[in-house]
Amino acid sequence: MRFLRRSLVGVFLLAVTLGLAAWAVNTLRGAVVARMNEEPRSFAQRERVFAVNVTEITPGTLSPELTVFGEVRSRTTLGLRSAVGGTVIWTAPALVEGGRVTAGQDLLRLDGANAQAARDRIAADVQDAQGEVRDAETGVTLAADELTQAQSQLDLRRAVLTRASDLARRGVGTQSVVEEAQLAVSNAESTVLTRRQSQAQAAARLDLARTALTRVQIDLSEADRTLDDTVVTAVFDGVLTGVSTAQGARLTANEEFGTLMDPDQLEIAFRISTAQFARLLQDGGEVIGLPVTASLNVEGLDLNASGTVDRIGGSVGAGQTGRQIFAALDDAPGLRPGDFVTVHVLEPPLDGVAQVPATAVAADGTVLVVDADDRLQSQQTQVLRRQGDDVIIATAGLEGVRIVTARTPLLGAGIGVRPIAPEGSAAAAPENIALDDDRRAKLKAFVTDSRMPDDAKARILAQLDEPEVPAATIARLESRMGS
Repeated sequence: MRFLRRSLVGVFLLAVTLGLAAWAVNTLRGAVVARMNEEPRSFAQRERVFAVNVTEITPGTLSPELTVFGEVRSRTTLGLRSAVGGTVIWTAPALVEGGRVTAGQDLLRLDGANAQAARDRIAADVQDAQGEVRDAETGVTLAADELTQAQSQLDLRRAVLTRASDLARRGVGTQSVVEEAQLAVSNAESTVLTRRQSQAQAAARLDLARTALTRVQIDLSEADRTLDDTVVTAVFDGVLTGVSTAQGARLTANEEFGTLMDPDQLEIAFRISTAQFARLLQDGGEVIGLPVTASLNVEGLDLNASGTVDRIGGSVGAGQTGRQIFAALDDAPGLRPGDFVTVHVLEPPLDGVAQVPATAVAADGTVLVVDADDRLQSQQTQVLRRQGDDVIIATAGLEGVRIVTARTPLLGAGIGVRPIAPEGSAAAAPENIALDDDRRAKLKAFVTDSRMPDDAKARILAQLDEPEVPAATIARLESRMGS
């Protein structure tokens, strides 16, 4: 009985399950048929409108700013070299890296014993040459005296010959006496000739002695100069760098042991492309004399210096391109030779231009103009300069129109937009702010404890002592303080 009862229950449950399955299949079939027989519903289509930021083009005059990088150099730099070789026996305390020296100050002294000995030997040669000159001068004097004596004897012999000839003509004297007088005159003339030769030889000897004296005097001057070269002095006021010697070191002739530079006469050397150089020359422009500003960021504070372009590199250089420009700095507090700075060159002004965000101009030089119906139109323009995230464009044909400041791939000609004009300019933040005592004290304490250069500290502290302090300076300092 139990088996029969369980079998009947199983058959009943199977029948119920099959019935439910059939009912579910029929219901699903009915729903599918009804869905397929329904007519599709239609919805009203609306045009998609994009919100865009726009700005109005206003023609004006702008001076583009060329931004490059350059290196600070000293206009007056001298390599320190030893003219002679030797051992360093003394160095000045200022002969160290960064040492400041004055013109004429002794920097180091080499062992001059050999140079002094050579100088003394040449001085002895000078004394010998001077003695030879004196002897030659005495010989010339004696030769002149001997010539005078011989000339006197010749005059006397001629007088005797004249008297003997006169006596012979009157028949008082003999012919032999006349001949003896003639022979005596001939001997006297020979003596005079000999004395003249002696005088010429004495004069030649004097000339040779004087020449020899001049030579040894020249040698003495060279020896004195060599002795003086054992002491190296500073040529001008400046700062030492690259010092590579010390007391006891051995220097060879013409060996460089340091560099002397003037830290107050600074210049910037920077390189621009040929295209940038050509733009500076447009409309007869002159590169020399353009104003230049250099800046170096130090812990959030900028060290600024101004100057002007004073010369252009004479050649491009092997493996280089563009043009190298040199600008003399008028006042450069905190800058040192070797600093890598940002250089801003103010170009000649451009008329009829406007500065817009770089995102407003496509790669092909077109901008999207918003017409009176708030639809976009593509219009060609000319990009004249790029200024960071902005560009300077020519406003010909764009005067007073609105353009999209940020283009996206979804925007194009004919698309409807909802222009969003820039918000009205709020009241400009004050350039200078009056500080209370507590805030001023905190800022001064932060500057004093910071690691910025001393001259930068002095400049910032002087600004903080003023009744009103520039707002930009306060913002930079407080951002560093974390306030």
